[in-house]
Amino acid sequence: MKERDNYFDNAKFVLICLVVFGHFIRSTIEENDFMMNLYKFIYTFHMPAFILISGYFAKGFKKKGYVKKITKKLIFPYLIFHGIYTVYYTLIKGENFLSSMDPLNPHWSLWFLISLFFWNIMLFPFSKLNKFAALFISFAIGILAGYFDFISNYLSLSRTFVFLPIFLAGFYLNSGHFRSIVKWPMRLTSFIALSLIFVSYFHLSFDYEWLFGSKPYSAFGDPDFTSALTRLGFYLLTFVTTFGFLSFIPRKRYFFTKWGARTFYVYLLHGFIIQTIRESELENWVMEIENTLIIAVISVMITFILSSNPVKAFTQPIIELRATQLKKLVKIHN
Repeated sequence: MKERDNYFDNAKFVLICLVVFGHFIRSTIEENDFMMNLYKFIYTFHMPAFILISGYFAKGFKKKGYVKKITKKLIFPYLIFHGIYTVYYTLIKGENFLSSMDPLNPHWSLWFLISLFFWNIMLFPFSKLNKFAALFISFAIGILAGYFDFISNYLSLSRTFVFLPIFLAGFYLNSGHFRSIVKWPMRLTSFIALSLIFVSYFHLSFDYEWLFGSKPYSAFGDPDFTSALTRLGFYLLTFVTTFGFLSFIPRKRYFFTKWGARTFYVYLLHGFIIQTIRESELENWVMEIENTLIIAVISVMITFILSSNPVKAFTQPIIELRATQLKKLVKIHN
């Protein structure tokens, strides 16, 4: 078995904590400027960083059985959890079952599974191009996609096209690039850049849904030439903040490193906790405390719990379609 890279597991653990944290504070952002700008700042890079790392690890896409492997890893869990979310939304949120069950309209965070599948498949044509041509074309697609209203959340088409350049950028990176960005000169530059960007968000007014990449330009007003420039600007922000964030990730192994190998579990499961909180009295409590540190601690605790062996053992059959962890627990118990 190939040895895991501590750097990427560390990055993935921090990123999944930010995903949980970002979803957690969503209830507070409309009434709290600090939370709103923190939310915008996190969303500028947390999913792009995941996408970049996913692209980096997609280099084996030409290996025999790769498509079958990612279909089993991504599409099967997507369909299973889409069904679970459909029942959940019908029973808990009272949504219409028939409209909610459309498998081509991904529920909440499940868009990432569909897009990740498409990005891997799109490597077959894009890898035949010169990498600079491939990146140029991908940026052009991401920018032009916004002008077409039918390219939206449906089938996660908009996000697939908008974040394609980030996935390709990760695919073209090598280990040397990641070693270079964690050096202190880069870290100092990143600290200055990230600080300036975060502070600037308190003086810039923009719809945070630009950062989602899920809607056409018409959702933000009449599309024109400035719409393309706006998306180009967000691309620039995304790459600066993503590499800035990655420059601070340690390369050594820590107590939390092992949890970075189970981010897929946290990503798929945390939504049920967040959505349940939003539908209960706990929602009011979250809005009242508005304490960044407390919410951050709770987010890390949720991440820890959903990364634990018992949770993996009981959810592995529906996430990975196998039960190796459960067999281990039963063997230990016996």
